Amino acid sequence: MAAEGAPAPLQSDPTYDILRSQRQPLAALFRPRTVAVIGATERPGSVGRTLLWNLISHPFGGTVFPVNPRRHSVLGIRACAAVGEIPEPVDLAVIATPAAGVPDLVGACAAAGVKAVVVLSAGFREVGAEGLALETELRERLRRSPMRLLGPNCLGLMNPRLGLNATFAGAMARPGHVGFLSQSGAICTAVLDWSQRQNVGFSAFVSMGSMLDVGWGDLITALGDDPDTHSIVIYMESIGDARAFVSAAREVALTKPIVVIKGGRTAEAAQAAASHTGALTGSDAVLEAAFRRCGVLRVDRLSDLFDLAEVLAKQPHRPAGPRLTIVTNAGGPGVLATDALVMTGGELARLAPETLARLNERLPPQWSHGNPIDILGDADPQRYADAIAAVLDDPNSDGLLVVLTPQAMTDPTATAQRLRQLAATSQKPLVASWMGGDEVAAGEAILNGTGIATNRYPDAAARLFNALWRYSYNLRGIYETPELLPEAESGGPGSGPGGPGSSERPRVREILSAAQAQGRRLLSEIEAKQVLAAYAIPVVETQLATTAEQAVAAAGAIGYPVVVKLHSTSISHKSEVEGVRLNLQGPAEVEQAFRAMERRLSERHDERHGPAAFEGVTVQRMLRLQGAIELIVGSSVDPQFGPVILFGTGGTLVEVYRDSAVALPPLNTTLARRLMEQTKVYGALQGMRGRPAADLAELEKLLVRVSQLVLEQPLIRELDINPLLVSWARGSGDGAGAAAGAPTGGGAGGPTTQLVALDARIVLADAAGDSCGLPRPAVRPYPNQYVKPWRLRDGTAVTIRPIRPEDEPLLVAFHRTLSEESVYYRYFHMMSLSSRITHERLVRICFTDYDREMALVVDRRDPDSGLHTVLAVGRLSRSHAGASAEFSLLVSDPYQHQGLGTELLGQLLRIGRDEGLAEVTAEILHENGAMQRVCQKLGFSLHSTPDVVEARISLLEPAQEPGT
Repeated sequence: MAAEGAPAPLQSDPTYDILRSQRQPLAALFRPRTVAVIGATERPGSVGRTLLWNLISHPFGGTVFPVNPRRHSVLGIRACAAVGEIPEPVDLAVIATPAAGVPDLVGACAAAGVKAVVVLSAGFREVGAEGLALETELRERLRRSPMRLLGPNCLGLMNPRLGLNATFAGAMARPGHVGFLSQSGAICTAVLDWSQRQNVGFSAFVSMGSMLDVGWGDLITALGDDPDTHSIVIYMESIGDARAFVSAAREVALTKPIVVIKGGRTAEAAQAAASHTGALTGSDAVLEAAFRRCGVLRVDRLSDLFDLAEVLAKQPHRPAGPRLTIVTNAGGPGVLATDALVMTGGELARLAPETLARLNERLPPQWSHGNPIDILGDADPQRYADAIAAVLDDPNSDGLLVVLTPQAMTDPTATAQRLRQLAATSQKPLVASWMGGDEVAAGEAILNGTGIATNRYPDAAARLFNALWRYSYNLRGIYETPELLPEAESGGPGSGPGGPGSSERPRVREILSAAQAQGRRLLSEIEAKQVLAAYAIPVVETQLATTAEQAVAAAGAIGYPVVVKLHSTSISHKSEVEGVRLNLQGPAEVEQAFRAMERRLSERHDERHGPAAFEGVTVQRMLRLQGAIELIVGSSVDPQFGPVILFGTGGTLVEVYRDSAVALPPLNTTLARRLMEQTKVYGALQGMRGRPAADLAELEKLLVRVSQLVLEQPLIRELDINPLLVSWARGSGDGAGAAAGAPTGGGAGGPTTQLVALDARIVLADAAGDSCGLPRPAVRPYPNQYVKPWRLRDGTAVTIRPIRPEDEPLLVAFHRTLSEESVYYRYFHMMSLSSRITHERLVRICFTDYDREMALVVDRRDPDSGLHTVLAVGRLSRSHAGASAEFSLLVSDPYQHQGLGTELLGQLLRIGRDEGLAEVTAEILHENGAMQRVCQKLGFSLHSTPDVVEARISLLEPAQEPGT
């Protein structure tokens, strides 16, 4: 049983990308048939005159209507007094009038049925309160209309391949394959001027302005669907809708490189950007994490922006690692390239013995005998070819930089031809630096025509290789199949309702709600550790004592030495009031510590640190820190990206070392490892100087659980686990950590990693209900609400749940169960098993963006073996235009005729209603009668066409039960 949209090219796999290019919501912006110029005038030097002239002097296949109530014609073209008087339907209106009148003009456009409007006018949020009030009026005019608005305060946009120039720029961009988006009109004009000299062409050239309506997500999606756009280049000052940006970039970056330069990295520049755009710029570290999460490549130099876009669009191969081999005919350029490579995170490849032997056979004795491979100044094309061929076969090298300087024996053109031949059979990326001017131009042109990236400067070429590696690294991290947490197998935290972890979540919510009801924002240490323990995060045993006698008794029960800490729900950092005593050896020291803390606070008279702040002490075992590693794991809420996870070096000097990295939740085990790799302490965790390696897999799982905690408990505004102690013990009973933490890894007699949270701090949102005002997560979490138990007709228990990245191996097994008929019904043509189960294809299915698509699997767990099997897959793919989606469905052959198709499609329709969809459609082959009958049961209307049967159902009407 199967249903699907019409077959599509591999880049738009119908299992992943449905209705993406057929219906474009921004078509009126990029491909208008009629354009109204509101504010058109003949006044020399005015925006209105320049705009009109640009439109009529670059034919785009459409009609231009000037709008000016004071003139009968403008530049010889009949003018209309108002947009409503234009005799044809208007696709695009461009407004170039003072800001005060813009809201009424936008309202008139909406009333006239204009599909899109560009507001060039300045004078909105960037000028303060008066401008913000105008923006509020604009939003009100747009609220009841499907019309889209670009701007305000922008240069406009161009579609050079069509000939559309709806800007007041002084020139028209050349046609090409780079989509350029910028928040700065001045950057647009500078780039435009530069591109004319460099012969760089564009598929789209867009000035974003203040992004009142159309934002990054809309435009990245539109360019991602545009077959003429091969790469996307962005100048950004503020992010706007963070989730829309991340969602669009994640989808597009896998097939089209996105390169960003972000203004505002320093505090001073951030302030300048904020005053320029009138928008918050947010944390730069969080923005960097967002770029990594969605596969966007960030550069720091404007000069690198287009070089990288060109390289990424040209280069079919991505580096498997950071190791570069340099072949050069001069030592100096090789040294410069090495410096640039290492300083930007790359590595020189260590040549394999067989490569060295091969080079010794082919090169003069005076060659450098190492990397960089200096083949000497008299190198001819054959010597270059011999060296390059050897390096391309080297297993230790991930890429090659070939440097040529014009010397007496050099033939740049013939050498380029040899490199082109070798590149044709290579699976490694090649970058070339033909240094010089006219003498090397012909050879450089050969390389560029072949798709080999070139740069006249070897250090810049090395940086380009590193950028290729970072791009590959980021994408691999996003789409690498992660490991499933043990509790997810049995329904633990984050795995949906019904499992053992789920029973702990109500207790966590009780703790948080009780604290808020008492007017508290800070949880006590005991409460914080209870919250962590509920999510299987190991904590040191901690007892509360409100008297000195209780403290002594608790210490005796735990075992000496112990730690005594102040217990207070108002003091966040206990060390600030000397509220921590370590390594207490006996009852007298414990009692003394209790009395000292009580006395110290009783002598203070401020409200927060006074006598009322003393609520007793906590007692916990003193763990040995010698040889251990102290980490910090935490979270906070970014005003734009929502919850953010932090990992790094912990302890009391955490703010001094500043060795930390952040990531956006939800995390999986792969993303958790990528987060750790961003820090210096990761090297220590891998083992060094006799210290064993930590159990990194367990650290990954702990980070995933922290991610689940902060997403499932939105009342939590801040979380600090500091320190999270990583220690080692031999055997099961050696060392204090074995009694307190989670033992992981290690074989018989080998070192076992102990993980334990020694201290925890949780800060809540201000008051009950305040969490509703917190920014939502930038990446939509796993939708647990759509997990549903069900039974087949034969009584087999299954779970219908949203797909997850860890399901890739299950989908491989699922495809092995499909007959040729099922495959044909699903894809409208035959697809081999090998092509259906490639990693590159399945990641597009399993790593779904739940805001854009909702894929469900029917999961059966074998009660004896515990192994999982996918019996069916269904998905809703939301159209980029409007609130419609297309469904697809595929059921394993052994489980057909068990009611699975009807139930799965019914669940997809219920989800569609919950997600605000108005309509669901599908195209079904005429011979696929089973799928047609399922659709009829659920209330679809069927319409037969010569090629397919079109199925359609409105979700605005009441749901129909099967068979009614």
